[in-house]
Amino acid sequence: MENQTLVNFLNQLLSNQFVLYVKLHRYHWFIQGKNFFVLHKQFEDMYDQIAQDLDEVAERILMINGKPLATMVKYIKEATLEEASADDKEHEIIQQLVSDLQQMVSEIQDQGLPEASRLHDSPTEDLLIGIQGNLEKYIWMLRAYLQDK
Repeated sequence: MENQTLVNFLNQLLSNQFVLYVKLHRYHWFIQGKNFFVLHKQFEDMYDQIAQDLDEVAERILMINGKPLATMVKYIKEATLEEASADDKEHEIIQQLVSDLQQMVSEIQDQGLPEASRLHDSPTEDLLIGIQGNLEKYIWMLRAYLQDK
């Protein structure tokens, strides 16, 4: 299949999205302290968006005749993100999220977009650009939040 490299990348992205989705739930559940209400809601908003994005990625894989991964074992194996490693301290949680989001943006820029472009797959490029924009917005917001820490 000519687009197998792109399908593989999209499955890696899907795997990272699932790891991030679970990580955001963990942080949503365990956040404590004076910023609980703000961060509890923000993490929920983020995992809701990630859920929408991962569904679009899985559907795009199907549209280009690939097969999306669909088990946790495969997600963990293919993900480049690691499961939650930060302690439940607010600063560590935010730093870990910023790092994860930056990694995903870099992978989209360095791997996904060039491969979609090579294949003249504009719909996949468009999907990846949209996801990159969402991730960059979260990076900006979380960095701004850290400024008064």
